[in-house]
Amino acid sequence: MAQARKLHDQYFKKAKEEGYAARSAYKLKQIQDKRGILKRGDWVLDLGCSPGSWVQVASEIVGDRGRVGGIDLKPVEIEGGTPGNAKTLVADIFKSDGAFLLGILVSEGKPVRLVDVVLSDMAPNTEGGGGGSMDHFRSVDLCRRVLELCPSLLRPGGNLVMKVFEGEVYPELLKDCGKMFADVKGYKPEASREVSREMFITAKGYRGGPLPTTPLPHGIAKAPPAPMPGWGGGGA
Repeated sequence: MAQARKLHDQYFKKAKEEGYAARSAYKLKQIQDKRGILKRGDWVLDLGCSPGSWVQVASEIVGDRGRVGGIDLKPVEIEGGTPGNAKTLVADIFKSDGAFLLGILVSEGKPVRLVDVVLSDMAPNTEGGGGGSMDHFRSVDLCRRVLELCPSLLRPGGNLVMKVFEGEVYPELLKDCGKMFADVKGYKPEASREVSREMFITAKGYRGGPLPTTPLPHGIAKAPPAPMPGWGGGGA
């Protein structure tokens, strides 16, 4: 526990020093170093983007030729302002379709196109410290919504990163991702707290096609998770 707290302090302080909205910036940086999800010039959608650290990191990587769009139930208020190649809106992924989400990235009068990368650091409002059984199923619900949106958002060959709490149906979720993407791996960045059950599914080479479905265990509600206080990964 002491080691986990030390790790938290390390990345929390580093984020403050380097101007990131939260320590979660280093999770995406480490995912990028490990898996090369983003590249210069990419168009990126960040689902559950508050407080904005992944928007900051993605905007740095894609550069001036790239675009980053983000949504969350909470407004994003980055100290110093949102990067010039990025835009965020307050919206709910369960009430937003692909056309609306793609529109976040497009300037007026410009054509809409599919994105190169979809990111999701979303997590449900956790109870009892995060990562318990119901938190796991709620996080899987969020991931399934992301997968439902992929056909209307992600270009063939595109990449995906999404957070899930490990648990009973995590292996099935990985299998379903493997039906949609050519290269799927689970990865836990060093910047994640040691005690956290969060895992990041990193998927490359989107194949398109219909969404595979794996039924949830009996008794698990399929309704969207309770939205408050926001889908964003925050500083966790």
